[in-house]
Amino acid sequence: MDELHDNDGALPDTEPSVILVVEDEVLIRFVVADYLRECGFQILEAGNADEAVELLRTADLGIDLVFSDVHMPGTRDGFDLARWVQEHRPEIPVILTSGLARTAELSEDLCALGPIEPKPYNARALSERIHRLLQARAGRTGLAAVQPNSVRLSDPREA
Repeated sequence: MDELHDNDGALPDTEPSVILVVEDEVLIRFVVADYLRECGFQILEAGNADEAVELLRTADLGIDLVFSDVHMPGTRDGFDLARWVQEHRPEIPVILTSGLARTAELSEDLCALGPIEPKPYNARALSERIHRLLQARAGRTGLAAVQPNSVRLSDPREA
């Protein structure tokens, strides 16, 4: 993932956004969750969509965005999770991700602001997409924009 640098423009009094990362592959989930924590987000983790739904039913967790793999074991896959979120928690944007390119067309109507996020992840693009979704969500709900704690991405190829 991309190198991280301090961001002087972050709002120090703003609570970090809560992202639910749903991924059955433990190593991938740990890498993504750690990266997003370094970006200043608060992270909740689920190993499958069923665990994610249980967390989403707990309203006091304050989940701001769901980032989920498509293909997972259990009674639901990522598409089913996205449908559940649309029906029961429509204020929460969903980003689906997959290493399989053919799932991209299926996700168009379920993913907020664009197509499925491909694996391997482009850290800069993922972070920017999360920021856009959270800004859009803040605008729809009339809440103050929720931002990550003071961290900004920098692509080492630009150095």
